Amino acid sequence: MRTEICDRLGIEFPIFAFTHCRDVVAAVSNAGGLGVLGAVGYTAEQLATELAWIDEHTDKPYGVDVVIPGKYEGMGELDAEKLEKDLQAMIPEEHRRFVKHLLESHGVPELPEGTEAPTLIGWTEATASPLIDEALQHDKVRLIANALGTPPTDVIDRVHDSGRLVAALCGSPAQAVRHKNAGVDIVIAQGTEGGGHTGDVGSIVLWPQVIDAVAPLPVLAAGGIGTGRQMAAALAMGAEGVWTGSIWLTVEEADQAPAQVESLLAATSRDTVRSRSWTGKPCRMLRNEWTDAWEDPDNPDPLGMPLQFMVTGEAVARGHHYSEQAKDIAFNPVGQIVGTMNKVRRTKDVIMDMVEEYLEASGRLERLNESASAVDA
Repeated sequence: MRTEICDRLGIEFPIFAFTHCRDVVAAVSNAGGLGVLGAVGYTAEQLATELAWIDEHTDKPYGVDVVIPGKYEGMGELDAEKLEKDLQAMIPEEHRRFVKHLLESHGVPELPEGTEAPTLIGWTEATASPLIDEALQHDKVRLIANALGTPPTDVIDRVHDSGRLVAALCGSPAQAVRHKNAGVDIVIAQGTEGGGHTGDVGSIVLWPQVIDAVAPLPVLAAGGIGTGRQMAAALAMGAEGVWTGSIWLTVEEADQAPAQVESLLAATSRDTVRSRSWTGKPCRMLRNEWTDAWEDPDNPDPLGMPLQFMVTGEAVARGHHYSEQAKDIAFNPVGQIVGTMNKVRRTKDVIMDMVEEYLEASGRLERLNESASAVDA
């Protein structure tokens, strides 16, 4: 299963693992894949701490994922302090009151004194740029990925000048072509089954469309992937590897609250929904009383990115701090693969199981081809 992208990045298996947990990043890279740390929730100083820890716990390459949307409120303003001030003035008071009501009605306590809630985190170029600068200070970071939209030209140039590769996610062939034309090295085609921000086209339809649209540029298949059979199907279609995410939420190394893990383990593949209720862009997550409340026509409509998260950031923080009280309104981004995530496993075992299942699936295809050849003879 070793593809060209493995050689370019110095990894054993073409398994890319997006996660917000540094322990998982290190564990995946140590197991032969490429761990990718989601940096959107960090300041540059916090990211420096996380990357230093990863550097100490693996001698393998890894990646960092940032979020610079192709379109967002306040786009073009690169002064983060001014941008936040301008955006805060755009938030209707009714949205603030509605979030406060949801939290209070579910008995979620206020944050402890001295604990700050996130507001304008790395959802913009102004806030993501310092994260990229920090990531490029770490030699083992070999990939910078952008989760929403085509990265700005200056960002692509900075990463290339440092000798790293740039990847970008897409949900359509048109987006993929824009990535290619901008100079992106790897396109990640994410089907609607995936967790987090995702489009509305299914993986089995999207992957070959994107692969054909940007050939010979390498494409990673994404969208609810967590098994070796899915990986075999993706590589059979022409993908160079797989981009995974949700499957790492319930591994032993994941830093997840027990109540959140319980919700994930109990969920089926039909328990997710694409909702704008947390970030302002369609994001697949577990459906709960929070997502239902924002769908109610009598309640406020979600704002655009990054305004919506500036309203809901405190709810995210309070949900993490008081996971048991907030379990019915918690932010649980996850893909439809959640229906197979029914037990806690070690990261290394997940990787090895995927590899073994891939070999079994590809072996089955080889046997079928051999049988067909024998008949033709």
